[in-house]
This record gives sequence, C-alpha cells and structure tokens, in this order.
Amino acid sequence: MPLFCKQCNERRYPIFQTAEKLTLWLCEKCNNYVDPKDVIVRERTKSEKDEMDAKIDNFKKTVVLTGEKMKRRKGVN
Repeated sequence: MPLFCKQCNERRYPIFQTAEKLTLWLCEKCNNYVDPKDVIVRERTKSEKDEMDAKIDNFKKTVVLTGEKMKRRKGVN
C-alpha cells in the first residue's frame, strides 16, 4: 500500500475512481495518482481539483455540527 509519496515523503490519500473501479492514491503536494503497486498513473487535473473543492464546500454548507456532538461523552468507555 503506497501510504507515503516517494518524491516528497508526504501522506497519500485513497481516492476511489468509479469509472475505472480502482482505488488510486493521491499525493496532494505533488498532485500525482499512483496505483496500489506504487507506480505513478497520472496527474490530478484542474477540473478534478475544482470538483473536489465543490464537494467539500457543499458538505460544509449542508452539515451542521453542534458543539454537543463534538464533545467527548463522559462516562462512556
């Protein structure tokens, strides 16, 4: 599993590609996708980055997190 980038030693994140039915690992610093065998497949395009940013913004707008949910419950193991 390619957890760390060979070029910059940063953490990679798994991104599932529905069209290819394959999980590719993304290094956000280098903007490279690698396959599970740690071979660079392709670079992240601007449209993919914009699409991910739009999804994150939409999530932040629709989800309301209250302070009560963020606190750790006492007395629960």
